[in-house]
Amino acid sequence: MKRSLLSILFLIIAFAAFAQPVKRPKLVVGLVIDQMRWDYLYRYYDRYEATGGFKRMLNEGFSCENTFINYIPSYTAIGHTTVFTGSVPALHGIAGNNWIDQASGKNVYCTDDSTVQGVGSNSSAGKMSPRNLLATTITDELRLATNFQSKVIGVSLKDRASILPAGHNPTGAFWFDDVNGDFITSTWYMNELPKWVKDFNAKDEPGRLTATPWTTLYPINTYKQSTADDVKWEGKFKGETTTAFPHHLKDVYKTDKDVIRSSPYGNTLTLDFAKAAIEGNNLGGGTATDFLTINCASTDYVGHKYGPNSIEIEDVYLRLDRELGAFYKYLDQKLGKGNYLVFLTADHGAAHAINFMKEYKMPAEFLELKKITTSLNDALKAQFGAEKIVLSNTNYQINFNKKVIKEQKLDYDAIKKASLKFLKDVPELQFVIDVENIGAEPVPEVVKQMTINGYNNKRSGTIQLIPYPAWFEGGYGGTGTTHGTWNPHDTHIPLVWMGWGIKPGKSNREVYMTDIAPTVAALLRIQMPNGAIGKPITEVTQ
Repeated sequence: MKRSLLSILFLIIAFAAFAQPVKRPKLVVGLVIDQMRWDYLYRYYDRYEATGGFKRMLNEGFSCENTFINYIPSYTAIGHTTVFTGSVPALHGIAGNNWIDQASGKNVYCTDDSTVQGVGSNSSAGKMSPRNLLATTITDELRLATNFQSKVIGVSLKDRASILPAGHNPTGAFWFDDVNGDFITSTWYMNELPKWVKDFNAKDEPGRLTATPWTTLYPINTYKQSTADDVKWEGKFKGETTTAFPHHLKDVYKTDKDVIRSSPYGNTLTLDFAKAAIEGNNLGGGTATDFLTINCASTDYVGHKYGPNSIEIEDVYLRLDRELGAFYKYLDQKLGKGNYLVFLTADHGAAHAINFMKEYKMPAEFLELKKITTSLNDALKAQFGAEKIVLSNTNYQINFNKKVIKEQKLDYDAIKKASLKFLKDVPELQFVIDVENIGAEPVPEVVKQMTINGYNNKRSGTIQLIPYPAWFEGGYGGTGTTHGTWNPHDTHIPLVWMGWGIKPGKSNREVYMTDIAPTVAALLRIQMPNGAIGKPITEVTQ
């Protein structure tokens, strides 16, 4: 009798254990701060508020201090895609913000889709979808793992930074339309904007925010981590005669609504819209884990305009720190502290402004790729007798005009060999790589592997150009900065985890952007994306 009772008891215990659901957070928030260099975590640390977002994450969360991008070129669309796929352009297909389709020679924007229509807008800004994305995202995998019970929302001012992280089949992806100043979507996702989006747009928050001049959050003489306020390497807003504060945006916004992107108000708008998305979709309130992807893009626009050493950049991060602190406090109250998981990272970093580097006697120079390409085309014409054999230098890559080569029956191998010889004599280029024969190239292994990872044979040029450190393609009129190279200023990014299942700590072990999605998969106990090459970061998952 006792044996029978024990057997029944064991069966009950075993069934109870078997019936326990997999433990997961109520909500995952994937927060990507556009153009955030890793050093910004500590450069402004003393100025971040005790209740601010960055200091809270560093004190309560786990920071992977040596997280790197492991491909080139280091551009926005690739970064967001890699974070959420755990893959690289060679596999996930997003080879740049734009790329040259190697078969047709056409320029392709990463999220362009002529088969869809805008929802909430009649402009071309709505003709967007994830159709060009070839791999699944961690957000896709969460939807699959829960039989589509999980809700997924993507939010950004940028279409690509909302669409690509949210994956192929999210609940929704929303981005900002510069024509009407509203958040919009496309018919890939839905045929009408949800009521919560319409209600948010009706408030005209962009107009209200830009009505106030952009002045510094604190007295301007306390901004000791930045150079002077009015310098030659910073850009200006329309109508400005100086780069100095205050920046009056009200009149500019009337005709150019995109001006909000290049101010801290763009981050305010994005995080307010993210809160509206949580409320409007009851994210974190169901039985399945939900996922919210947020891109704060104004850090990128301000960085491009002013450069990393500007008071504007310092001010944007001090304001963002305060706003992230308030956002996390909102999540605490909404979902309960410890019931949500947040990871914060960046899609890329940024170089110092070239004229800033020159001012302080450090090597840097503008790389005039268009002139190099024009000279290369002239040399190829003289040798092979054809016009425009090179289509473009998009993504620091030489894209050949295969249509011309085929129609005129030219020798492709001879053209490539001549191009390599010409380019290797260009003094501004440190390495010129024949990607199709990369094994024979005498370049450092790290650069070689990043080139391989970034090369998609249908969407990438076959010659990769590697400029000297701090040399990059111009185009900003001698002001501001950009990104795109292999160097640490572009590829060393923050990665901090906080909340559900995360123990405080730091690690200096080198990890990669491709490890983020597999780590989320391990924490949620779901399949990693189908193109993922990264590995779970065990210091986080343990």
